[in-house]
Amino acid sequence: MSDSSPLPPVRLHPEAELARAALSTPLLSRAARLARWAGPGTRVDAGGGLAEEQLPAAVELLGLSGDDAAACASEAWRIAVDAGLVEIVDEEAGTVRAGEELGLLTGGAPRDVLTVWLAALETVIADAAVPDLDGLVDALDEGGEVDFSSLGWDPQAEAEFLDGVLGNLYLVTVSEDGPGDGTVPLPALAASMLVPDGMGEPTNDVLEQVSDAMMRLDDQFRVLEPVGLVDYRPVDEALMADTDEEPAATVDDTDVARYGMVRLTPLGVYGLRARLLEAGFEAPAVGDLADKGADVLLDGTARFGQSAARAETEQWLARREPLAAARELLAAARGADAGAPLRRLRCQQALSLVGAEAEPALREVLDDPELGGLARVWLSERGAAGVPAPSEDMVFWLTVDTLAAQLAAEGNSEELQALVEGLAAHHSGFFAAAWRVEHPATAEVLDAMGRLHPDKKVAKQARKAAFKARSQHGG
Repeated sequence: MSDSSPLPPVRLHPEAELARAALSTPLLSRAARLARWAGPGTRVDAGGGLAEEQLPAAVELLGLSGDDAAACASEAWRIAVDAGLVEIVDEEAGTVRAGEELGLLTGGAPRDVLTVWLAALETVIADAAVPDLDGLVDALDEGGEVDFSSLGWDPQAEAEFLDGVLGNLYLVTVSEDGPGDGTVPLPALAASMLVPDGMGEPTNDVLEQVSDAMMRLDDQFRVLEPVGLVDYRPVDEALMADTDEEPAATVDDTDVARYGMVRLTPLGVYGLRARLLEAGFEAPAVGDLADKGADVLLDGTARFGQSAARAETEQWLARREPLAAARELLAAARGADAGAPLRRLRCQQALSLVGAEAEPALREVLDDPELGGLARVWLSERGAAGVPAPSEDMVFWLTVDTLAAQLAAEGNSEELQALVEGLAAHHSGFFAAAWRVEHPATAEVLDAMGRLHPDKKVAKQARKAAFKARSQHGG
């Protein structure tokens, strides 16, 4: 995932709701309980971990059981320290006291709570990128440093791989046609990092890498789930069983859910967006433009998908009087620059959400060569009286402007191709007149029609018209 272009806008849940979710996550709630439990008699070891003799009390306090109870209590304590819920007073004596951040969990604003949770998230993501620690002792050299090469593990590469997977999970989640609240198969996430673009059938070597990555991700998502980042259905243990063993029950190898399914929680979406912003990515959220001018709204939503653009525009309109909003939108839609057609399309879509109170603003621009066409469309759709018929020049100009906007928004899409085919079929003399249209994008639109129309004869007419348009304007 590149940081050179903006990510799709995300619809975040309200901060109060996210803060409640953060407080209820197993890791942060355990860490908070330990922080409140800690007192003058609490001792930590040289690394800041809870002293071994105090682990039984911590386990009992948290109501943990099983072989990993002590490990879970230790992890919760480390989260408490890293998130500032507990502060080490004297490293030599190993004494602690409540940290300043502990009070924020009960007395702070929702954003304060989320800031504490983000600190906990960073610790957990760092932990998830670390492999099984059983071999670390054997890998220590005489100087006490870990020989990572003997473990076959590159810490930086592993952290970057996990960051890449989480970035791709965020991207697919917030994309216009993504799963939204749905789950993503673990094999698809692994493949997104390892299968080269354009590779039709993955090679056996690539498939083996994907399989190995799935097993690593299975471990990592198990670590990430208790902090509330994801909801995770682990890989079916039967898939990891010894092939010589008889399976306990018949299983369906075609059931993709058996290979792991992961879903970003609303809290996880918030957390990953915060990390992406910190890393320098442009990761907009719906509502970011609500207090900006109409020019910023139209330019900003130009790169949004349809549903995100509508949601952003609805929030923008909710803060303004309809008539004033319509006037501001129309003023911002003017222009002859390359982005102007798409601004006018977004303006038209925004005006479709405004009621009859905006009518005076549309009537004011009926004679405007750039806005008169869309104003007539708006008024006619609402059954307004006394709407003058457009001139032929205005009709052709609006057609070119609309096609230029669709081309900028969607590229050579199937929808644009259908629009081009319909236009050519219903207007036999379109190309004979279209090349004369005084619009900056006329030649570009005619070129696109030549590329998109499946009929070679019609496509040739479009290309000839594009040549004439360039010649007319000295291009």
